[in-house]
Amino acid sequence: PRPGPAPGSPAGRAVGEGSPGGSGRRVFSPAGEFREFSRRQLRDMERLFRQYDAGKDGFIDLMELKLMMEKLGAPQTHLGLKNMIKEVDEDLDSKLSFREFLLIFRKAAAGELQEDSGLHALARLSEIDVSTEGVKGAKNFFEAKAQAINEASRFEEEIKAEQEEKKKQAEELKQRKAAFKELQSNFTQ
Repeated sequence: PRPGPAPGSPAGRAVGEGSPGGSGRRVFSPAGEFREFSRRQLRDMERLFRQYDAGKDGFIDLMELKLMMEKLGAPQTHLGLKNMIKEVDEDLDSKLSFREFLLIFRKAAAGELQEDSGLHALARLSEIDVSTEGVKGAKNFFEAKAQAINEASRFEEEIKAEQEEKKKQAEELKQRKAAFKELQSNFTQ
């Protein structure tokens, strides 16, 4: 079992949060729904999302998107920004949730964005390289099946590597504390 998203993070919010009639909500799991991206890519995308979510409300609204595009060096017109949001705005709230933000990168990796669109520019200019892993095209059944098996093992490897890194850091901390106590005992005698 994979660890869940941090409480309060856009990844841990319920789909449909903030929309009228919040019945039938389900928790959005980026790693579960966007399997084409590695855990590291998802973290990078969440970091980018948070960076431009100036209101810290879990959404990127029109003005925040305007600022993002300006900082990425691809300023858009007001109408262009509205069209960017409209292209992935599934709940029609005129702002981007984290899930809708991830849809931009999914569409970019699948080649579903027009070259001259603002969303294409956003995906291309942000520092997240979606082309390295790509979206499962499933050109044929066997290729897709083999990829699914490899994908599961890749997530396991990433989790193991993260756990090993945490163990290593804990051991280093333990050694530093022991060295400090030894040094401290020299002064207390």
